[in-house]
Amino acid sequence: MNGYNNIMKKPFAWDYYSDQPAIIRDKKLKRQMRREALGSLFKTFLVALVTLPVAFFIIRFLPRKKINGSEFFGMGVNLDKEPNTSGYLLEELGVNKLLIRIPLWEMEQLPQYVRFIRSFHDKTITIALLQDREHITSASLTRDHLIQIFDALEGVCDTYVIGSTINRAKWGCMSVTEYLDFFAVAYTLKRTRYPHLTLIGSQVIDFEFHFTAHTLFHCHAIRYDAVGSLLYVDRRGAPENTQMGFDLMGKINLLYALITLSPKTANKLIITETNWPLQKTAPYAPTSESECVSEASYADYMVRYHLLAFASQKVACVYWHQLIAIGYGLVDNREGIRKRSAFEAYRTMVMHLHDATFEGYRLAHGEHCLTCVTPRGELTITWRDESSPIYTYKDLS
Repeated sequence: MNGYNNIMKKPFAWDYYSDQPAIIRDKKLKRQMRREALGSLFKTFLVALVTLPVAFFIIRFLPRKKINGSEFFGMGVNLDKEPNTSGYLLEELGVNKLLIRIPLWEMEQLPQYVRFIRSFHDKTITIALLQDREHITSASLTRDHLIQIFDALEGVCDTYVIGSTINRAKWGCMSVTEYLDFFAVAYTLKRTRYPHLTLIGSQVIDFEFHFTAHTLFHCHAIRYDAVGSLLYVDRRGAPENTQMGFDLMGKINLLYALITLSPKTANKLIITETNWPLQKTAPYAPTSESECVSEASYADYMVRYHLLAFASQKVACVYWHQLIAIGYGLVDNREGIRKRSAFEAYRTMVMHLHDATFEGYRLAHGEHCLTCVTPRGELTITWRDESSPIYTYKDLS
């Protein structure tokens, strides 16, 4: 990733430990960026003021979709995280959908990325294209690099996530307007040269749906084939905990209502990134120690997050971030390959749900109950807040 610092002038830099841009510490620059983004922020405020109340109102009227377990589970894998080991670990987990990140500032490594991606010949691959400030501000550079990537992966991958974490300045995007212009480069290429591509957009992190609303209601001549969300809830602890009255399922319902209202996208929601940071892994954890959880809690929260998202029947796929990462992954690779308890918890969850069809969900007296139909019989999964899910089967023959 050394190319990043060659491209990006300070204060933009990459944090190699937590796999994200470093915090911008220049207060003068931050004030300047906020001033330059005021026009777009005003639009964000106005759009959210109109659309969020309407979305909240229609939640109760939205029907569930039909989302099956076979397409629901996805895993993030990285070229720089044990590339020769990921294959057999994925086979153990039983996951067939992968999300692989390509930073646009690492174009000199494109051949290595292509080889890595091609090594998963029996998996369904989605590519997440990460932006930096130079690609946000240079449409011609972005166009050239997208063409190189699309051509190099022709016949291997046709689904791309355009951008990441667009509501954080350290990722190089100062406003929703800038992101829409950035996405428009990819969308124009889709219309003119690559009509078979599927482009996932929006890519707002956390419960900041005022930014999401602006990405969905605008006058730009673009359209998303699906909406991606980095829907983290880690700062609230358990996925059942609330933020402004919304637990995880409430956030999903509100987000899906916004998508349903928008004329700029198909009604398809994908959670492209989420996890919990792990205790005592600094500096690899992406947050401070106060937000970190134990490995046991991580495993429970991860499974319950997936169960709630599946129970909503509004999320097409959840990509867990990610397979191998010291500060937040299923596997710790500091001293060889150590599978955390979450690895077995994920494997068990997929084993039960990979061929499941949703039947019903209820929450009563503090107990969550998800029922599904599987070839092995009716599957019931129950759990309470701060407990591990229990899987039980009933023979339907």
